Order: sequence, then structure tokens, then C-alpha cells
Amino acid sequence: MSKKIFMTRRIPARAEEMLRGAGYEVTVSTKDGVLTSDELKLALAEKQYDAVASLLTDAIDADMITGMPESVKIIANYAVGFNNIDVSKAHERGIVVTNTPEVLTSTVAEHTVALILTLASRIAEGDRFIREGKFVGWDPLLLLGTDIKGKTLGLIGAGRIGFEVANILHRGFDMRVIYCDMKENEALKSSCNAGFYSMHEDVLKEADIVSIHVPLLPTTHHLINAERLAIMKKTALLVNTSRGPVVDEAALAQALKNGVIRGAALDVFEFEPKVTQELLEIPNVVVNPHLASATEETRTKMAEMVATNIIETLEGRTAPNIVA
Repeated sequence: MSKKIFMTRRIPARAEEMLRGAGYEVTVSTKDGVLTSDELKLALAEKQYDAVASLLTDAIDADMITGMPESVKIIANYAVGFNNIDVSKAHERGIVVTNTPEVLTSTVAEHTVALILTLASRIAEGDRFIREGKFVGWDPLLLLGTDIKGKTLGLIGAGRIGFEVANILHRGFDMRVIYCDMKENEALKSSCNAGFYSMHEDVLKEADIVSIHVPLLPTTHHLINAERLAIMKKTALLVNTSRGPVVDEAALAQALKNGVIRGAALDVFEFEPKVTQELLEIPNVVVNPHLASATEETRTKMAEMVATNIIETLEGRTAPNIVA
């Protein structure tokens, strides 16, 4: 009997090709959007599935895992993050949990830099200005932005993505790099002469551009709040391509409306897919629908990793990307 795979949403076709090529039966949710908990439970009850390919938007909590068929051997998350899964409960049931690490590092770093440049040069505002029929000719004072060359980049988190962002901006724009992390990053110091700070506040006070690259943990929820926004430069720009709830969106909206900081660019949101309405009404906010890893190359590689993790597990081997 062929092994059965349930995919909560369609991802690049390469995953299905690999799984079907391995002789597996693949069922993909037909819903155009995120499955509710009840919908996912109902779908998983239809067959004795051996594997579940999930997305970061799927809430796979303890209750969901408890109700999964006994046949499920692996939950393969199509994401680097896995805070949507109760990993402890999965392990308790003997279910392997995997993710897709490292593959999207360069893509997200490039996207982060693109958001920084878009924000600094007011590109999105200019685009809207023309589309709204407001452009009547060149004006020496129209939508003046700010240079980033030689300015200070402050990283909140200096993992793989933060490291690459720093290198692009240091080498390409001669930016000074400072960062806060749990420990000093010798590679970042060597490549960018980066300055290490043990306190987030020290980075926020000095940086012209703050780029966030931390996982979502109890300690990072609302890491960027009203108090920390208040100590940033009035000319500072804030960019978040990590996890939405790291930023208190209500506090950010107030800070932007009151001129506490100059602007913000967000690829992720606190209550995703809902976006705080106030932010959408502020012109110096750039918003993106979680596109930081959205290139054909990267999303296809992620799909291949999901399929590989499933195949290796179901064939009795060790998946390459097991979450501890």
C-alpha cells in the first residue's frame, strides 16, 4: 500500500513531483487559503496519512497533534520557522518535525535591502503619487528621501540573514554596522568590523536604519515597543522581515504618526494576514504581503526540502532538517 501525504496548501510543483515519483499518494487541500483548525482536523481524519506538509500559517497545536491519525510519522513545515507547531507534543507522539533552513537566507537578505532602499528613497510613495494623478512635473522639494551610504545599520539579531544584510550594506554602501544578539558574532566582526552591543537599547539609539532578524519567542514578542521606539533617532527607519509579533504595531503606528521615527517597512505582521489599519493610512510605511522569500528559485528549493524530509523519514532514514 502506498504511503499517503496530505499537503495543507499547494506549494511549488516540485514537491508533488518528488513525492509521486517516490510512489506516494499525495492529497492537496483544495481550499484557496489557510485551513481553519476544524477544517484541518476534518481533512486529516479522511485517510490514514503518513505525513503532513504544513505551512507557517497552519496552527498545529497540541490538540491538533493529539487528534492526528496514529499513522502520521512526520510534519514537514514549508518554512524556516516552526512556531506554528507544538514540537514537544509532536515528539511526545513520536512524530518527526522538519523545516527548511538556510535555503532562503540570500533571498530574504536581498529583499530586506530592497525594502530599506524603497523606504529611504520613498519609492513606494512616488509610485502612489503618480498613480493618483498628482505628478505635474519635476519639483526640487518633491518627496525628498535620505541617503544610506555611510550611515549606521543596526541589526536586532545577527544570524544568517542579518549577517548577509550587513555584508551587502557594508560593502555596497559603506555602512557602519552595529548589532545586538545573545553573543558576539566573530564572523560579522571580521567581515564588517561590526560593533557588538549586549543591550537592544544601545543599538536603537545609534542606528539610522534598524533591521530586525530575530525568531518569535516569548522574549522577543513586542521587542519593539513604545518605549524602545521612543529612544530611536527621529530620522530612523525600521525594517522587519523576521516575525510580525516582534513589533507592537499599535505602538509603531503611533510613533510614526507622531514623528517619533521617520518610516517603517514591514514584510510580516502582528496579526497576519490582518494588518493594523492605522499603518495602512500612514504614507511613510511600506507594507509587503510576506514576500521576503518569494522567488521562484527559493520557493522551489523549499518545496524540494519538504519532499526530501518526508521521503527520508518514511523510508526509514533520518531527515536532513529535523527540528530538535
